[in-house]
Amino acid sequence: MRSRQRMFAAVMRLLLKCLRLGRRRRFKLVRQLEQLWHYGHLCLRSLLYNSFTNGDVVLDSLFEPVYWLVDHVTRWFGVVFVALVIGLTSSIVAIVYICLLPLILQTYTPAWICWHLTYGHWNLIMIVFHYYMAITTSPGHPPQAKNDLTGVSICRKCIAPKPARTHHCSICNRCVLKMDHHCPWLNNCVGHYNHRYFFSFCLFMTMGCIYCSISGWEMFRDAYAAIERMKLLEKERLQVAANQTYYQTPPPTFSFRQRAFHKSVVYLWVLCSSVALALGALTLWHAALITRGETSIERHINRKERQRLQKKGKVSIAHGMGAGWGRARCDMPLSVLQVFRNPYSYGSWDNWKVFLGVDVPRHWLTRVLLPSPHLPHGTGLSWDLPPCVTEQRAPLLAI
Repeated sequence: MRSRQRMFAAVMRLLLKCLRLGRRRRFKLVRQLEQLWHYGHLCLRSLLYNSFTNGDVVLDSLFEPVYWLVDHVTRWFGVVFVALVIGLTSSIVAIVYICLLPLILQTYTPAWICWHLTYGHWNLIMIVFHYYMAITTSPGHPPQAKNDLTGVSICRKCIAPKPARTHHCSICNRCVLKMDHHCPWLNNCVGHYNHRYFFSFCLFMTMGCIYCSISGWEMFRDAYAAIERMKLLEKERLQVAANQTYYQTPPPTFSFRQRAFHKSVVYLWVLCSSVALALGALTLWHAALITRGETSIERHINRKERQRLQKKGKVSIAHGMGAGWGRARCDMPLSVLQVFRNPYSYGSWDNWKVFLGVDVPRHWLTRVLLPSPHLPHGTGLSWDLPPCVTEQRAPLLAI
């Protein structure tokens, strides 16, 4: 009896020991899994940690596939966009010469005829010249050979020094001097050597579209009313013809030439008005940038830098773009506060003179109002004070 009790007690002790051992092993396995999880999480955070990471960096990373797709589509369809610009412009010019010019010569006074012929052909020459120069002129690239070029930073894609105001174009796959943007309608980058051609083309194309829209307003109203009458008479003619024999069908009220004339006038006015609104807004935006001495990329960079310095309390918040001193919401004295300025701005008037290459007063005629292939100031590698600038304004804070 006692032997049975001892055997039973031994078996129970062995079972309890096994249960304790299994529980310890299970807890040990859970602790090991938790340690592995925390260690992996720490490794992942250490690999992805970046003190400069913010919402913009995350959005750029998420939209990177979209940027890649846009870059490749723009690269391959640039020729199509150029052909579209040439085709639409040629169609407008053909309509003016074939449809409108004979009407102008028959109905307008000699003074108005001289005005339309002079202004129209001058505007057309300026558009063709600046568009041709914009698509054929290289925007400028940093030299590939080793030299004493002073680089502000290193391009992470070209692995080469980047001069001031130089940026890498992902579509052209090259660094561009004073890059503004890549224009698909030019199939070319807008940079140091063709920025003036691009803006002049936008300006004169907008002026030409406004000129056609204003001059053809009355013709557009008459042509639109005539097309509506065509539709109404055509409907009535078909209703009458349905109740008559083939030989009794009346002839068409409007000839093919009349239909083509009215539809061409409507097409001209609608296209010119649409382009004038869209391209006019783009031209005004670039005019504002030129007035501030910035490019499209520098506008974004300067805004980010201004916000960063304002958060640190190093620049005035009340007058971030102006000159002079201002108040800031910090404990720093006014003698320490500074105003952020664009280092490449020489003042509104001088910025336009530098951009257009106006050194003497006669250049406003020979270089602005007439086609001129003159080069811009500087080489795009360094930015010394241009000779046309009357007063140098040293920046207080610049990037």
